[in-house]
Amino acid sequence: MKNNTAININSGRRRFMMLAASLPLFAAGTFTTDTVLAASRQNNIEQRINDYISKLRGRGFIHADEKTAWSVYDFKKRQKLVSINENRPYQCASMIKPFIALAYFYKLKYNKKNYRYTSSIRKKMEAMIQHSDNHATNYFIRLLSKKSKHQQPAEVEKTLKHHAPGIFQQTRIREFIPRNGRTYRNKASARDYSRFLYALWHDELPYSHELKRLMGLPNSDRISAGVAIVPPVTRVYDKTGTTARLCGDMGIMEAVGRDGDTYPYTFIGIIEKQHRAKNYGQWARSRSNIIRSVSGMVYTEMKQRYPLV
Repeated sequence: MKNNTAININSGRRRFMMLAASLPLFAAGTFTTDTVLAASRQNNIEQRINDYISKLRGRGFIHADEKTAWSVYDFKKRQKLVSINENRPYQCASMIKPFIALAYFYKLKYNKKNYRYTSSIRKKMEAMIQHSDNHATNYFIRLLSKKSKHQQPAEVEKTLKHHAPGIFQQTRIREFIPRNGRTYRNKASARDYSRFLYALWHDELPYSHELKRLMGLPNSDRISAGVAIVPPVTRVYDKTGTTARLCGDMGIMEAVGRDGDTYPYTFIGIIEKQHRAKNYGQWARSRSNIIRSVSGMVYTEMKQRYPLV
């Protein structure tokens, strides 16, 4: 969870403007902070995100071989605000890891004889979710099935779809995380992530409280970290994913209001590239900043809907 520290709203606004200037489209001089705020009064947030991505494409900041997906759900008003390419399966990268954790929790709930949640297991869970440890991830994949090695990833998928077929409709789990980290075969849709996060928030999943704790541990997320308009009091439960062909984040933002209430919403942003980026680090940083920019747009929208700090 994020540190509940006091914020300075004017300082936050200045930081947001500085962030805006550092992002590709803003830097091009065609999409300023003022136009974001003005457009938010005229158009819905989905259309503004579409326009933003289109402008990035037009200026070559998003390439022809890249596809994106975006999803936002407002829990307070029970309203889907953004649904862009939600049903298309994309590579998961490390965003698959909360699904693997959930599969283990299903086993823990229904097969207590063979599964335990010991302190060592909990530490491996934390390594997998907070630190995105691939060895810990493969440990859980192996632990979930007694079948041959090449069948074990599919058994994780089978467990999820047996217990929650309505959530994991486009999810495909086909591989362990390779030693080089180039995991491209596991897939899920933004809609699957959205349904998962909805069920998680409403405690409809086994050990939801523990899964939220794991996803709320401090990490380098792309939803609030580096998004200056998002205040530090905002709690974030998320998981990022990054390869040379995928940059994404999926999570819940628990925004805090000046009235003391909370205003949670989901945010999912995915950018998938057909071919491996030649400069992995530069590509990942650039696409991470695009996701942060869209997250800032969404938070701006939520501030107009609710009395957020």
